Amino acid sequence: MSKFFFSGSVNTKVDEKNRFVLPQSMRFGLIEEGKLEFTVALGLGGSLAIYRRSDIEKIVETFRKKQHVPKYQKFFTLFFSTLHHTTCDKLGRVVIPPILKKAAGIQGEIVVAGVLNKIEIWPKAKYEEQLTLFLDGKESDSSLAKMAEEAFALLDEEDEKTPAELLTEMSKQQQVQHEGI
Repeated sequence: MSKFFFSGSVNTKVDEKNRFVLPQSMRFGLIEEGKLEFTVALGLGGSLAIYRRSDIEKIVETFRKKQHVPKYQKFFTLFFSTLHHTTCDKLGRVVIPPILKKAAGIQGEIVVAGVLNKIEIWPKAKYEEQLTLFLDGKESDSSLAKMAEEAFALLDEEDEKTPAELLTEMSKQQQVQHEGI
């Protein structure tokens, strides 16, 4: 499952009980150890995010190391107090907690977008507005062309290591064998 990533987007509606249907292909990507359990959280840029259980555990462990750093306290309070561990019902519906629905400004229609290791939930109007800005190049410092150029440049970055760096990573036994060659 480690090679799986979320992609694609679907327009859907939130019903009167704050539920929406999560696409089956995305539900599949959330299953771990035979269980469909995940966390809904505040996302970036005004979205909500759905994280796999294992990914949220990694986030928690990383943040736990910084829990007493004052500059992160307000963020940690807001982030962790709005985390909701949940699952889907038999029809694949997910309930958006009212506090998160309000925080994201969700009123009716949403876009559910797969983004690598998470699923983002956007108010449809906000998603379309952002998409239009990027495609038209009207977003000054973060135009789609510039972002794409920077993102694809990551593919050119090679993890080249010097022989000394490689040797340091070898175990003692491997070093002895290497020196004998």
